Amino acid sequence: MAPIPKHGVVAVTGAAGFLGGWAVRQLLDDGYRVRACVRNADDLARTAFLRAMPGFASGRLTVHSADLDQPGCFDEIFRGCNGVAHISHVSDYDDPAYIAKVCEHVIASVEGSGTVTRVVVTSSVAAVISEMDLGEIVRRPVFYEGRFPDELNPRRTPERGQGYSIAKLTAERAFAAAAERHGGWDAITCCPGDNVGPIQSAHQSKAGPWQGIIAGMLSGAYDQTGVYRPWMTVDVRDDALCHVRLLESAFVKNGERYIAWSTETRAAEQICADIGRLLPELDHEPPAINDRFPDRIKAREAEFRAIWAKADLRNDRIRAATGVAFRPLDVSLRDCVESLIAIAKVEPRRRSPRAADASLVREVAGA
Repeated sequence: MAPIPKHGVVAVTGAAGFLGGWAVRQLLDDGYRVRACVRNADDLARTAFLRAMPGFASGRLTVHSADLDQPGCFDEIFRGCNGVAHISHVSDYDDPAYIAKVCEHVIASVEGSGTVTRVVVTSSVAAVISEMDLGEIVRRPVFYEGRFPDELNPRRTPERGQGYSIAKLTAERAFAAAAERHGGWDAITCCPGDNVGPIQSAHQSKAGPWQGIIAGMLSGAYDQTGVYRPWMTVDVRDDALCHVRLLESAFVKNGERYIAWSTETRAAEQICADIGRLLPELDHEPPAINDRFPDRIKAREAEFRAIWAKADLRNDRIRAATGVAFRPLDVSLRDCVESLIAIAKVEPRRRSPRAADASLVREVAGA
């Protein structure tokens, strides 16, 4: 199918979220008309930042209530749209029947629109690398679009923490199969890495895992990642740009998936230490990391880290398809930290009271 026309109309689901909010801003910057879908348009704690965008004042951006769990919620919103960036999170990743039902009714709204020709579905690198046996990473160390988790492993169940990965693959396949059957639209999947970058609204400091973890690093508590996996990051602004460019591309095809990440990796504890390196003015006191794993997992830490070190992350395909140049993690981390302090009012843990006093002076002076 055709890419969406420049300056056309795009609906963004999950528009109040970390990634969704940046997708809205990127689309507006590129001249599109945007219909921002949120669960409750009147919840100003979550939508005021959208209303503050210049496009809202002119009417080029509109904000719509759409409860993802309700069939038909997107029917009127999608009508007249050229494309959909389907970024919204479902409320339960561990119920396969519920996941399938949500996919069905979103697809019905796409097909009922009569105008949508492309949907970009947000998946995750969890649909690429989530393994119940880390030996799979040794056997298949290249992380690229053609890689999938070992779906035949009997331990790959929601009860074993695999619900998110399973649900993302279910959605990828449901949208691609429906588009193939219909023939009038196509579905492209974007699999983002760990989103890092600036928040646009205070609620986003708690609405996603990675910026929430960084907020904890700033204020004094954060947890070790599962089986010591390093962060595999993408700047949230670059991720949003990837979504927009995939909507526009004349070279992508229905059912294709693209991984959005910079290919940089870094251990969680190193990211925490890097806050002080990037922003020495904060005089940040890094807290100790909470390693809550049982002793049998802790005893294998060196083994697990060595396995992850063998991973070979690729982003060749998305760079070729979109032309996006990914920001360095240092830039993403710095901008995330500064936004958490400025917008969410996260108070950094500091090495000395003098630094805290200086921060208070700056705050008062700016009032």
